[in-house]
Amino acid sequence: MSRTEIGSLGEFGLINHLTKNIELNNASTIVGVGDDAAVIDHYGRQTVITTDLLIEGVHFDLAYTPLKHLGYKSVVVNLSDVYAMNATPTQITMSIGISNRFSVEALDDFYDGVYTACERYKVDLVGGDTSSSQKGFIISVTAIGEVAPDKFVKRSTANKGDLICVSGDLGAAFLGLTLLEREKGIYLENPQIQPDLENETYVVGRLLKPEARKDIIEFFAEQNIIPTAMMDISDGLSSELLHICNQSNLGCRLHEDKLPIIDETRNAAFKFGLDPTVCALNGGEDYELVFTAKQDDYDKLMQNGDISIIGYTVNAEDGKKFLSKGGNSFDIIAQGWNALK
Repeated sequence: MSRTEIGSLGEFGLINHLTKNIELNNASTIVGVGDDAAVIDHYGRQTVITTDLLIEGVHFDLAYTPLKHLGYKSVVVNLSDVYAMNATPTQITMSIGISNRFSVEALDDFYDGVYTACERYKVDLVGGDTSSSQKGFIISVTAIGEVAPDKFVKRSTANKGDLICVSGDLGAAFLGLTLLEREKGIYLENPQIQPDLENETYVVGRLLKPEARKDIIEFFAEQNIIPTAMMDISDGLSSELLHICNQSNLGCRLHEDKLPIIDETRNAAFKFGLDPTVCALNGGEDYELVFTAKQDDYDKLMQNGDISIIGYTVNAEDGKKFLSKGGNSFDIIAQGWNALK
């Protein structure tokens, strides 16, 4: 493949190149890319806004992250925050800082992933910025969504006796990272050895190409369920659950035998000599939803096979406890990802 230097296009030429094929999906997008700012009209609905910063060497490693996957994931992790508010994402802005080690073709791959995510989740890319960087690839995405005034969900509004629920399955993304980091280390020691992913397609895919739980939010709307509190799981289940409990002034009981851990995750954990439960509690980057719900919604929730009820909330003075399969009780401790460590 031929290489086109970014400098040959200039900043505005690069922007035009990367945004020339944008198609708008939402009537609320009045003005998109091409002016000094976008114009959005949500017709009386409330607006949700969230921003994530992804930095090479901190949040991703290009040694094993394809640029198309990175573009896709950069969008999805922001949309996940919008869904965690029980809102529908409608627009994003994408800003990047790049060095001259990247070609135009490389950025085409990245934006191919961005546009694939936008199409899958029906959101519009309406702006952003590009800049040079001396510290690797830097990505900043802002996601905008809409929600009816009485339907948004915060972290601080859970109630005593609520069910604690989680979507999907947990722990796989951390094991995908563990596998890729191992293979990277082996390759750096001996470049003649090709990576061996040991048919671990599922755990690797959960890290490199996560999905936001649009389907769960649609299920809530269909069943007229409004969670009492909700977060997406980016830093680990234990960390997110503690956020909900602390901000709602509650304690909780979390049952080990209720955690959704699938066979692919268990088997990968055993290969590395790791406890699958620890991976599920503290691994992070699952981008599932953890939420609390009224007990009256139990029957509705049980209609969805992708939702697990894993515990319940209690008074704050009763503590935040993890109940093991063996009948022991432990304090829940946040040991997940810390971006500032």
